[in-house]
Amino acid sequence: MRTADRYVAQNRRARHDYLIEDTLEAGVVLRGTEVKVLRQGQASIAEAYADEDGGELYLVNANIPEYKSSAHFNHQPRRPRKLLLHKKQMNRILGAIRREGITVVPLSIYFNERGRAKVELGLARGKRKVDKRQAEKQRDWQRSRARILRDRNA
Repeated sequence: MRTADRYVAQNRRARHDYLIEDTLEAGVVLRGTEVKVLRQGQASIAEAYADEDGGELYLVNANIPEYKSSAHFNHQPRRPRKLLLHKKQMNRILGAIRREGITVVPLSIYFNERGRAKVELGLARGKRKVDKRQAEKQRDWQRSRARILRDRNA
């Protein structure tokens, strides 16, 4: 199975809206029906972020819809979900949030080789409008340059 096949949800706007300084992988505590919905690929993390509560990190506002085939034991779609990190990683992230005004945004949810649901987190700073325009100009230039080089070589 390729890595791209395991992705359940991706936050494509995160790289546009934020300057991602560092990424790390975290486990996530899920209920049974949530795992079934994730395996169907129905999650959304477009408005999600990670927040601290009592020294723990939680994934807030991630939408995992209710499992259609279940009648009794369903979950709340937007409940906060605890993120599982090593103590060193947790301390580093919490320190960055408190000191430097860093935002922790989920970049993707996927299943690893062992079948465990993981969240790729990005330590990010918000981009200003000027930065977004500059990034767009750079991307357009790279695209144009590649087109010119391809036409010249062909």
